[in-house]
Amino acid sequence: MGIAADIAIIVVAALIGGFVAQRFGQPLILGYILAGVVVGPHTGGITISNIHDIELLAEIGVALLLFALGLEFNLNRLGKVRAIALAGTTIQILVTMVFGFGVGQLLGWPAYESLWFGAIVALSSTMVILKTLLEQGRLGSLAGRIMMSMLIVQDLAVVPMLIILPTLQDPAAGLTTLAWAVVRAALFLALMIYGGTRLIPVVLQRIAAWNSRELYLIAVVAIGLGVGYATYLAGLSFAFGAFVAGMVLSESEHSHQALNDIGPLRDLFGLLFFVSIGMLIDPAFLIDHLGIVLLVVALVAFGKMLIFGVISRAFGYTDGIPILVGLGMFQIGEFAFVLAEVGLNASAIRQETFTLVLATAVVTMVLTPFAVRGADTLSARLRRTRATLEAHLAAEQPLRDHIIIIGYGRVGRYTAEILQQLQLPCVVIDQDYNAVERAKKAGLPVIYGDGASPVVLEAAGLMHARLVLVVVAGGVDVEQVVRQVRRLNATVPLVARAANVAQIEELQPLGVDEIVQPEFEAGIEMVRQALLRCDVPPEAIDTLSDAVRIQGYRPLRLPGQEEVLLRLLRQSAAATSLAWMTVEAGSPLDGKTIGENHIRWRTGATIVAIERGSAVIANPGAEALLLAGDRLAVWGTLEQRRAVHALCTKTDAVGVTQQVPLRAPVEIDAC
Repeated sequence: MGIAADIAIIVVAALIGGFVAQRFGQPLILGYILAGVVVGPHTGGITISNIHDIELLAEIGVALLLFALGLEFNLNRLGKVRAIALAGTTIQILVTMVFGFGVGQLLGWPAYESLWFGAIVALSSTMVILKTLLEQGRLGSLAGRIMMSMLIVQDLAVVPMLIILPTLQDPAAGLTTLAWAVVRAALFLALMIYGGTRLIPVVLQRIAAWNSRELYLIAVVAIGLGVGYATYLAGLSFAFGAFVAGMVLSESEHSHQALNDIGPLRDLFGLLFFVSIGMLIDPAFLIDHLGIVLLVVALVAFGKMLIFGVISRAFGYTDGIPILVGLGMFQIGEFAFVLAEVGLNASAIRQETFTLVLATAVVTMVLTPFAVRGADTLSARLRRTRATLEAHLAAEQPLRDHIIIIGYGRVGRYTAEILQQLQLPCVVIDQDYNAVERAKKAGLPVIYGDGASPVVLEAAGLMHARLVLVVVAGGVDVEQVVRQVRRLNATVPLVARAANVAQIEELQPLGVDEIVQPEFEAGIEMVRQALLRCDVPPEAIDTLSDAVRIQGYRPLRLPGQEEVLLRLLRQSAAATSLAWMTVEAGSPLDGKTIGENHIRWRTGATIVAIERGSAVIANPGAEALLLAGDRLAVWGTLEQRRAVHALCTKTDAVGVTQQVPLRAPVEIDAC
């Protein structure tokens, strides 16, 4: 089967390795690398037949990872760490090259080979660091942004390294080649900034308006890989082009949904990358050269930790950030493999040195997640308090104490309009681009994306939300969104719309606080209106409505004392209600004030409002004059309201009160 069989072997091996790593609480990338060792050419047994093809597929993983990094990259955030990203990384590369040169000289290598070794160890791993930060929830932290910005500059530095190092024996030709590479890079960036920012969002907007998830995904991947391939044809890095495409797209409203859509592809092809790294490890070589490998690993690790830590401190970062940056970036990166292979082909480094570099890089990659995980503990021991560190490591979250509305259909739109009128902050999420456009026109903050996506929910500030309203129409979508919300935040109040009555019971075990089923509520209201016009007493209607709701939403009701208490509270609230009645000409109330009639003393009811024409008198006092035609809002029990109604009605000559039926009561909030 060729490459298909190889991919099947890799995926199965990675699944087993990932399961083992997860079982022992270790990072998944460690399991992937170990899986690569097992299926690699150096261990026997089940072996990959064509490693080169897998390495080519792994390059797609690197490109997709950097494309995703570009989607999360924000120029405004870079502004906060611009100094260390540009100047600091430049200093770090130069200092690390000098340090690596010294290590090579210490090991007795030729000067030219030592220089290549210095350039190789100067680079850190974007793949490993990004994956580690994602798994440990540090990508949005200040330290995470520092590391990612420095990695971007390192990746950009690979291009001049590949040009300069092989041509050091002919400096004039090397400078000419470098100058031409700089011109090409500048032209590409200018084209992407001035053309891509205008064209790419428009294309995605048009495709999103068609509401085809499949076509949208293909468009996103085509943009990332297509731009990367275009940069490759221009003589630049394939991965660099993918990153720039993601960075351009990050400035548009499509960034969150695009990041969510390519996530599975990024993880799958990233898996191929880490497995391919593991296949490079020769256990026999590690055993035979264990001493020199451990020495080089120790020198590189501690040297780079010190360099990154000192540079971070020199640029003003304190409170544990230098420690985390040093422990996070000490490894040798994946682009070092490319640089080492070029050096090997140019006869600049020997095969033995090449194998040693690969072994050192892989070992440092494996150690990275453990080092980052121990950064907090080490920082806490070195400082008296941990509060400042936690403040620096906390991801920026501008949204707080707001309401998230997932779904902007008819129900979501009505809900958002009312919240706007009440001036309650809310954020709308919807993957229907037409709905997003309607929310924008309504002046609502809106995120285009899938409400079941962790990326989209985090962008909406789920961890700091006051309430989440799930009002999407599809039953399957409701359950997926509810599960994801509860997976990310187990305590936020959650109200969900059930697609049908049967789904009420299915949603309850998922941790929903309240469930609303629109058709069920509409049916109750229709029956209520019908009974009101059949002269059924309001209290009986309310009791019936409560009983139907209790039965329909039974999965949400608590057994025992809580159920009894709820029923008593409902009965207590139903005992009093509001009714409107009209003062007739010639009635006892006509032409007299409320105080003269002693209404409260005689009936026990309260007149809470008087409607006279288009005017309304709220909370009238004892001096309020009542006139024929006034409509009174009377609050009290059924007997109290009947007593007031008798006073509003004209009496005939023999003193018999005309029976005028009460108007249908209008329920209001007693609070």
